Amino acid sequence: MGDSRLLKWGTGALGALIALGVWQLAAAGPLAGSPLPTAGEAIGELARLVVTPEMWAATWDTVAMALLGLAIATAAGVLLGIGVGVSPLAMHATRVPLEFLKPIPPIVILPVVVLVLGPTAGMGVFLVFIGCFVSIVVQASAGVFDTDPVAKATGQSYGLSRGEILWSIVLPSALPYIGTAVRVAAPTALIVAVVAGLIGGGPGLGQSLVQTQITGNQPRLFAYVLVLGILGLVVQGLSQWGERRLLHWHPQYRKQVS
Repeated sequence: MGDSRLLKWGTGALGALIALGVWQLAAAGPLAGSPLPTAGEAIGELARLVVTPEMWAATWDTVAMALLGLAIATAAGVLLGIGVGVSPLAMHATRVPLEFLKPIPPIVILPVVVLVLGPTAGMGVFLVFIGCFVSIVVQASAGVFDTDPVAKATGQSYGLSRGEILWSIVLPSALPYIGTAVRVAAPTALIVAVVAGLIGGGPGLGQSLVQTQITGNQPRLFAYVLVLGILGLVVQGLSQWGERRLLHWHPQYRKQVS
């Protein structure tokens, strides 16, 4: 187990080094006259950027919007998903509207949200909520609906109430669906939070990207891109770790946790 994990991390690090090498060669060679800085220049600017309070304040604004919007979307999505999933009529009645709304990006309502809420953190939180809510509802309702009917019938035969069956049988059965939905939604929340600043003028790293682009400081612009990439890796890693810990009892995750 330890060797396979080390191999995975080593392969990932090697891939990152190769990508940086290709970037360096391209920027110093064929693209030498373009605005693209070399990897060395961007990394050097990143080293100077990480000691500035402005970068950490912008990072915190982005992470706070993403986390708060994701938390609200998870709570509301799971509750609505349970309500939909326990009723076959509601499940079939809402399937088409939910599947229709799921691929629509929150960016389409950005002008209206900015007009109502302004370029604020609340605008970013609302957009993150919209971007994550529907997919969580779809997955939670599917998990509840797909609960093994034999398990529910067994609970009824032991005299469990509907509430006890929901808590002891249905919710554990739906947790893998919900965990997957939240894991997939976590990077989406980060992306939407950045877009809220990039296009909507809200606080955070998106706004920092726009301001840096206006000044024409290309190395700093790409340093911010590196910050976003690192932040995305952290969010993805934490969401996967949280999913494994939450579902350590599930057969799919036992070997990964042990």
